Amino acid sequence: MTFDFDKEISQHLAVIKELERKPGVFTASLDDTFYDKAWLRDIYFITLGFFETGDIETTKNAAKALLTVFVKHKDKINWAVENKPHYAWQYIHARFHPETFEEYWEEWGNSQNDAVGEVLNLICTLELMGESVVETDDEKAMVQKIIDYLVTIEYWEDDDNGIWEENLEVHASSIGSCIAALKKAKEVNWLTVPEFAVENGELSLRALLPRESATKFADLALLTLIYPFQVTSEEETLAILRNVEYHLVRDKGVIRYKLDRYYNNNSDGYSEEAEWCFGLSWLAIIYAERGEKDKAYFWLRRAKAAVTEDGKVPELYYSHTDKPNDNTPLGWAESMYVVALQKVKEMG
Repeated sequence: MTFDFDKEISQHLAVIKELERKPGVFTASLDDTFYDKAWLRDIYFITLGFFETGDIETTKNAAKALLTVFVKHKDKINWAVENKPHYAWQYIHARFHPETFEEYWEEWGNSQNDAVGEVLNLICTLELMGESVVETDDEKAMVQKIIDYLVTIEYWEDDDNGIWEENLEVHASSIGSCIAALKKAKEVNWLTVPEFAVENGELSLRALLPRESATKFADLALLTLIYPFQVTSEEETLAILRNVEYHLVRDKGVIRYKLDRYYNNNSDGYSEEAEWCFGLSWLAIIYAERGEKDKAYFWLRRAKAAVTEDGKVPELYYSHTDKPNDNTPLGWAESMYVVALQKVKEMG
């Protein structure tokens, strides 16, 4: 299997661009799916495909849009900073309308601390590059408020819905996202990050790893700690990779965790967990960054084999089938495949 890296990267970025509603705002998937909404997390991961391939303008548009969403809901965020949320609806919501930026108010796993950390991470990354999107006093105040919010909710011990928007518990991937963001925020000279905010996060993360949570031993979400957050030691990195590859890798993707019921192909919800395509790309990215060329190519070939005949990367395939679900293409999965192509291309 050979790769025309530039051609494939261009093709898959074009697929993602079809999901763009206004500058920087991407829906998770197509308009005729449930994923016709905008997610903080999905947009963050979508930006990585553009960022890693040098498209800073699209990256900045996304950061600006996300910051604008936060400013729009500043009264709610100010309240949360002063009062500390206790119910999911009081947290910064993970989804918003791609045109109006209003929150969706139906019952949902809305306490997703990783997504808040990702927004802060993106804004601070651009700030430190000299590509700031912070222009108004309200925007500047909001970036500090995001930090204050993470401190108020005590993210290092806060039960959140996590990356998969499911049961409330402390998630390593959520803690890692916040640590990575706060470390970058500390480098921005006009932001104030309490020292204990990072230290407490580190202590909690070390205590959890290599687990994702009390109920999840091996979990695809743990790969975020290696890329893009880079908050694991070498020993932790190897343990996560070993557990993910041994327990979770399947033919067309990586299952999120054992006994995952979402799109489970078995009516009783056991043993036929859905196979998430971007897990293969993620492994390719990590091994490329580690300089392990053979493994990077191995996982990239596996990721390419999960691309549909018409050149789309699905969210997932039903267990042991060639049938993807309706969320095809998934913007986030497209982006991770682009990053994998770019990283392996750079290895030569």
